[in-house]
Amino acid sequence: MNLVPVKADQPAKANMSHEHHGHMDHAAAGSPNQGHDHGGGGHAHHAGMIDDFKKRFYVVLALTVPIMALSPMIQHWLGIDWSFPGSSYLLLILSSVVFFYGGWPFLTGLVNEVRSRLLGMMTLVAVAITVAYAYSVAIVLGLQGMDFFWELATLILIMLLGHWIEMKSIMSASRELELLVQLMPADAHLVHGDHIMDVKTDTLKAGDVILVKPGEKIAADGEIVEGRSFLNESMLTGESKPVEKDKNDNVIAGSINGEGSLKVKVTHGSKDSYLAQVIKLVQDAQDSKSRTQLLADQAAKWLTIIALVSGAATFIVWLIIGKDLAFAMERMVTVIVICCPHALGLAVPLVVARSTAISAQSGLLIKDRTAFENSRKISTLVFDKTGTLTKGEFNVVRYESSSPAFSRDEILSLAATLEGNSEHPIATGIVKKAKEVNLKPLPMSDFSAITGKGIQANVNGRNVKVVSPGYLKENNLQAEVPSSKAETIVFVVVEDSVAGFVSLADEIRPESSDAIKVLHAQKIKTLLLTGDNQEVAKTVSDSLGMDGFMAEVLPHQKLEKIKELQSRGEFVAMTGDGVNDAPALAQADVGIAVGSGSDIAAETSDIVLVNSNPKDVANLILFGKATYRKMIQNLAWATGYNVVALPLAAGILYNAGVMLSPAMGAVLMSVSTIVVAINARMLKIR
Repeated sequence: MNLVPVKADQPAKANMSHEHHGHMDHAAAGSPNQGHDHGGGGHAHHAGMIDDFKKRFYVVLALTVPIMALSPMIQHWLGIDWSFPGSSYLLLILSSVVFFYGGWPFLTGLVNEVRSRLLGMMTLVAVAITVAYAYSVAIVLGLQGMDFFWELATLILIMLLGHWIEMKSIMSASRELELLVQLMPADAHLVHGDHIMDVKTDTLKAGDVILVKPGEKIAADGEIVEGRSFLNESMLTGESKPVEKDKNDNVIAGSINGEGSLKVKVTHGSKDSYLAQVIKLVQDAQDSKSRTQLLADQAAKWLTIIALVSGAATFIVWLIIGKDLAFAMERMVTVIVICCPHALGLAVPLVVARSTAISAQSGLLIKDRTAFENSRKISTLVFDKTGTLTKGEFNVVRYESSSPAFSRDEILSLAATLEGNSEHPIATGIVKKAKEVNLKPLPMSDFSAITGKGIQANVNGRNVKVVSPGYLKENNLQAEVPSSKAETIVFVVVEDSVAGFVSLADEIRPESSDAIKVLHAQKIKTLLLTGDNQEVAKTVSDSLGMDGFMAEVLPHQKLEKIKELQSRGEFVAMTGDGVNDAPALAQADVGIAVGSGSDIAAETSDIVLVNSNPKDVANLILFGKATYRKMIQNLAWATGYNVVALPLAAGILYNAGVMLSPAMGAVLMSVSTIVVAINARMLKIR
């Protein structure tokens, strides 16, 4: 199995995470410029940050009560006087603890953003609380005016609460990937000689044999060497029904065993397992920046600059028109806080984290974020036929006797007897049908091949051949068969006389029709691309109601067909198996490798569909559109919120009696971020 990782020259990591800052391991939470760890360590990392914010919040909450009680402004509003000698210095001490302890995440975040030259939310919050603290200290030390200590305390309190709630929302939005990580069991039962020993899963290597008891998770990719059971692979492939597995069948690590006991020969160690590679692929996809993310990053960067400039302008304008220093400073602090680009910075990354993780659980593996988002632009979807719209296997559709000496079942039995030694798809189909109707192979001898025409052997003392129509024509043998170019027919010849025929066809998948209907409802044209003859292509295309077909196309010609469609202005998606369709998949605007199963080697594709179900293609496009809508909704909310909030914070409605305090600004900023997180959480695959 070779899951090809995202190319090394991918865009730099898009981030919603947090770098290391002193003992609390937190930087610009929500700064759009930092990276996110989605592995098991990331889960513990964020859990630690949630606990840290929670602790700081409660400490600040306890200190905010006496700070407000000692605040001259609060006492004035309440019409009381609780001041006493040294009360202002006690207020300064309590507020200093709030500033340095409660404000520490923001102050250290400022340092890191300045160092990285990527100013964002932490810069704005740190500037706001530093200005408020420094001004208030100056008041205590003799400057005329009213201190800001209570505003400082409530501002920091609200910011800590907002971060605490928001971090929990981020954890929730990324939890799907954690579920994938948790699918891998920690221990495995290693078969060692005549006894079983428990070992750590990560110590397993190729060739080991493990015992999987009923109800347990498969610990490694492998092949069943003993036992039979049904496996639940829904978290890996999106297939809801349990899949029957027998001896020699392959199993995937992380799938859940049913009621049977299995012995599995390990084919890959845990690090190389399908599940491990899926997790890596999801991480890479979540970390890669799409065009939408880059746009959001630029917007967040400019919003930071606008906030700082607007804050300074607000301060100057209010001083010019005659307001006192404290009023002007309060307006400036509120503007800076309310315009934090937190929601804007998280608008896209939260949707990315959600979409890539839940799509992986449904068997949709996104390798290129931009291509996935561009699925909304698809105007023409080109389907490779075999294995995508059809099952990719020949099945017997009819068999008849043309001689009174043989029954229908005898014709099938003779054909299956000769074909039993072949692995050709036609032979496999005949043998499968014989087993279904409980026909057992007959004794035979002197088996040999008829070069390019069929096979022959002696069965019960008679010469029997299973041959193609070409053999009949060369040997002037007559056979009346209701012919259909959409079927493949083989003839059973006994003692140089045609005894009957078996007709096979590559069956259309039952899900194909629904998939085409969904795509047509989305105004997407569907075309069939196949190397089969015109008749076969027309039969499949017409039966599914497709918009057209391209038949008798050789693998190297598929690329030209895609280019031809693009030259007509079509935005083309191509589906194929990722091997002989590689050039066409690379040329298409969106390349979709279908049915790669556990061998995800479609290096040139943008998206890999684990199953061969054509409905997954339709679901992918619908999900791509839904994901893009969520991104735009989040960006619209985050941008629109600032358009409205900034003038209010500056005091544009001051004469109408509408004023926002710094604490209320912090509340609104935190609420906007939580709205973005909840909206991302609501993204689902239909």
